[in-house]
Amino acid sequence: MVAFPPNSAFMRHKCIEMRKRIAKLVSNILNPFLMGMILILSASFSGGFNTRESIKWALVLIAFNVLPIFLFIIWLVRHNKLDDIFINIRKQRLNIYLLGIALVGASCIILLCFEAPPMLLALFVAFFSVGVVFMCINNWWKVSVHTASIASVAAALLIIYGLRAIAFIMLVPLVAWARVELGKHSLAQVVTGALLAPSMLVAEVHLFGLV
Repeated sequence: MVAFPPNSAFMRHKCIEMRKRIAKLVSNILNPFLMGMILILSASFSGGFNTRESIKWALVLIAFNVLPIFLFIIWLVRHNKLDDIFINIRKQRLNIYLLGIALVGASCIILLCFEAPPMLLALFVAFFSVGVVFMCINNWWKVSVHTASIASVAAALLIIYGLRAIAFIMLVPLVAWARVELGKHSLAQVVTGALLAPSMLVAEVHLFGLV
């Protein structure tokens, strides 16, 4: 067996390879689809409704918002219209933004008409605003949706559960590192996503008088 010195090119290659694997795992697990479901579930159970009503709102909103976008992206990937499920090419994101904005906008109307939990309505208004802003920025720059979604979840959980959810904030720099490590985003793009989306979310929740 050939022995390699600790600082050899072989060891550096293995270290880089391991970092890439960890970054990919983090990116795949803490993805925007899962974060969207966590946001919806958290807000659904924050309105003082009974468990049955909360579950109903959560399932309806996940089925109407998260699943259609996910299935549409899968279809596009399988038909070679997207490079990846997380859409790394900026110009390929426009149709997804348009679909997301349309679904979230319709959800806002439904939530308003059926007197949904106030936190749910506030969050969906925030989703709509963030989607519009991100779509506009996407014309010339690619903001990290991964860091935007994980940071938004952290902000929402802090609003809903207080300091009990503070540990979730530690996941934000982890996801940011993963996206930069994989070469999917620049540092500026992940920082913008991590700051802009939760700031807009907090502002919308504040306008609803919930924080």
